[in-house]
This record gives sequence, C-alpha cells and structure tokens, in this order.
Amino acid sequence: MRVIRERRRNVRHIPREGEVVLVVDDSKTIRFALKKMLAQGGYEVLEAENGREAIKMARNHSPILIIMDIVMPELNGFQATRRIRKMEETRDIPIVIMSGNQEATEKFWVERIGANDFMSKPFSRKEVFQRLEWAVYRNQIA
Repeated sequence: MRVIRERRRNVRHIPREGEVVLVVDDSKTIRFALKKMLAQGGYEVLEAENGREAIKMARNHSPILIIMDIVMPELNGFQATRRIRKMEETRDIPIVIMSGNQEATEKFWVERIGANDFMSKPFSRKEVFQRLEWAVYRNQIA
C-alpha cells in the first residue's frame, strides 16, 4: 500500500450497517470530535487511546478504516501501523495517519510504514470524510 498521491475524486461511500471506523488518539477531545463526525455520517466508531489498544481492536473488530495519531504513549502510531501491516487479518485495513506536525519527514515516514494517507490536525469534517471515502474506495478496488 502507498500514500495516495493522485487527485481525490468525488467519491461517496455510503456506510452500510455495522461498518466500523477505529479512531486512535491519546486525546479524548480528538477522539470525541472524530466520533461525533463519523457517527453523524452513519458509521459505528470504536476508540483506542494508544497503539496497543488499536492493534487489539483492529484484530477483533475488522474496521473499514483506522484513523491513527502518531504521537501516543506506550506504542506510537508508526509502531502500531507497522504491526497492523504485519498481521494477516489486519494488513489490508486502510490507515490514515494524522498529526499536528505537517513536516515532510512525517509524511515520508507515513509512506514508509505502509499507511494509506496523511491528515493534518486540526481537520475539518469535509477533510475527514474525503480521507475516509477515498481510502475505503481505494481499498475496495485494490
């Protein structure tokens, strides 16, 4: 998998009942904001506050997408993404890495670890759904 570089088209993914998105961030505020947005869009949202929880939840719930912060205690987003990519049952789940740091080095590492996309904090509702819909669409046609 690689970071999406081509222009995003207007892709509209309509959630089916039971589709789960996993939101991983150590900030309750960020998790709450994303959960509210995604729930309003019709998605079931699971939350994890660190990479270890994210790995367990990804394995147990098979989300259609993981939105993961980079900087977290215990196991950071880079480490968790690498482990998720190594497990057969989770390796194809699209992962969008998010960070408040927009430096090119972080974007470089996102590609190296196998994430599908990068999203900056702060984020808008429109950006969240564009990333979600494009990642899910790309995964369905792959």
